[in-house]
Amino acid sequence: MRSPQLGVYTPNGHLVHVVRPVRPDRPVGLTVMSTQFAPSTTCVCFHLRRAARAVTQTYERALAPSGLLPGQFSVLTVLHRFGPQPLSVLADLMGMDRTTLTRNLRPMERDGLVRVKAGDKQDQRIRRVGLTASGERKWQEAEPLWAQVHRHMVQGLGTDGWPALRDQLSSAIAAAGQSAGTL
Repeated sequence: MRSPQLGVYTPNGHLVHVVRPVRPDRPVGLTVMSTQFAPSTTCVCFHLRRAARAVTQTYERALAPSGLLPGQFSVLTVLHRFGPQPLSVLADLMGMDRTTLTRNLRPMERDGLVRVKAGDKQDQRIRRVGLTASGERKWQEAEPLWAQVHRHMVQGLGTDGWPALRDQLSSAIAAAGQSAGTL
């Protein structure tokens, strides 16, 4: 279902389309697109970032009762699935650089959800990240909330829509010259 559009002319004569939210019960604010800003209608980055913001907000609302943010839930999920990982490997799996991951891990470590251990049997410089018992319990608490919102999103995209979108997103990552990861 497409959002209804209303064309409005600004005082300087430019046509502006006002896009209303598809779901009036979940207002996301009005989005204004000017014909002066036409590159936004074809810009890959613009549309991916816009979609990412909308999806992230949906997952934030769903995970709120657990106290986790979507990125934190993703880290816990990767560690739950693959076990303790070297920081660099976890960063690759998450599709982020080590500095950003380290910054994102600090509050999780402070809250006792993850443990970052310095030193590895083969190399003392390697830092390993693992779930704590508290982190495992938090993941167990949040997983049903995630599963519910995930089902909602998959239904909204359609049976064939989610696998196709996932493949297209992997293609976008590859086109940007990045690794799509092994998840």
